[in-house]
Order: sequence, then structure tokens, then C-alpha cells
Amino acid sequence: MLMQAEREQLVEYGKKLSRAGLCPGTSGNLSICDPGSGLMAITPSGMDYFATMPEDIVVTDLDAHVVEGNRKPSSEWALHTAFYRRKSEARAVIHTHSVYCTTLGIAGEPIRAVHFVIGAANAREIPLAPYVTFGTEELAETAVRACGDGNAVLLANHGIVVCGGSLEDAFSLAVNLEYVAELQYRAMCIGSPSVLGREQVDAAIRRFGSYGQPKDA
Repeated sequence: MLMQAEREQLVEYGKKLSRAGLCPGTSGNLSICDPGSGLMAITPSGMDYFATMPEDIVVTDLDAHVVEGNRKPSSEWALHTAFYRRKSEARAVIHTHSVYCTTLGIAGEPIRAVHFVIGAANAREIPLAPYVTFGTEELAETAVRACGDGNAVLLANHGIVVCGGSLEDAFSLAVNLEYVAELQYRAMCIGSPSVLGREQVDAAIRRFGSYGQPKDA
């Protein structure tokens, strides 16, 4: 089975996303890209995360031609391939419909630097891409263009997309940005949020460059 380890990891993290409340029902999707082979393993369209097995994960090339698998790949396959094509360092992409990120997108608000953990996205704020119909190549291009040099973008009236050097990194970023979005929402409910300045966020971004354990530890 092609990309067996990656398929198993996607099954595991799909359940983690569901348990964390980031992907209600069958919403959201996640993938891993192997740059050596040019192949992508992606979750199937419309399947319960707790019913998904490794053999249900679909392996495609970056043009969405199915290489192995009997399931229909996620309707957002173009969103994933757009990030892999535009961001050479990306090895995993996660798209969620998490409550607070989606709420800010509905309100027309980017995620602002109300907490230093936003620096994990390599961005001073998480931009908001305009609404485009889900599952289209137009959405994919709109999202990756709005994302810029950072690792995350909000989709208006839809959700959020994050990428990372590993599925673990992308999952951690999705969790952290939902936390920041919740803080921003709560602060907006009681007043005007205090937003960190450019120098403060840049310092946080630099600190995140050496945060955590060495990759070979």
C-alpha cells in the first residue's frame, strides 16, 4: 500500500481533530505530501473520521489523479495541492471548520495578534480570504494568494487552512490558532482587544524558530 505510514497518521489525526472539536461531523480535511514522489495522501470525501481506515485514504498526484485508493478524495483536493505547489516547505495541510476561526471569518475579521502564539504561524496576523464556493480551484487560488508568506489563512464564511512541515506541526498550529481566535472573540465581546505590535510579534516569530525539542531528538 502506497504511503502506508502517512495513511495511518492521517487516520489518527483525523480522529484527533474531531475529538478537539475542530472538524464537526465529516467537515474538514487533511493531507500529507511526499515531495520525493510528488504524491499526496488525502482524506476521503464525506467520511466519518472514526469510520475511516488507512485503506480509505486516497493517494493522488498533485493534479488530483488517483494513484491508489477506491474512495473519492476530499472535495478540497485543489486547496491542498495549491499549498504544496506554492509552499515548498509544506509537508502537511489541514483545513478545519473550527468554531472560533469560522466565527471570525463570518464577522469579516482576520485573526489578530492578541496573543503571542500567533507567531507560530510565521505571521503578524492571519489574513482573511474572500468567500468563494467550496471545493473549487478558484477557492484554492484565492486562499493561497491571501495566505502570503505565513502558514495559515482564514476563509470567509467557511473555516481555516493551515500548513506545516509535518502533520503534527499543522495540527498544533490549527489548535493554537483556534485558541487565539477564541481569545479575540471573547475580548471583542467585552471591549476592544489589545493587539501586539509589529516588533512584539516579530520577536515571538523568532522565538518560535527555536521552540520545542530538536527534530532529531
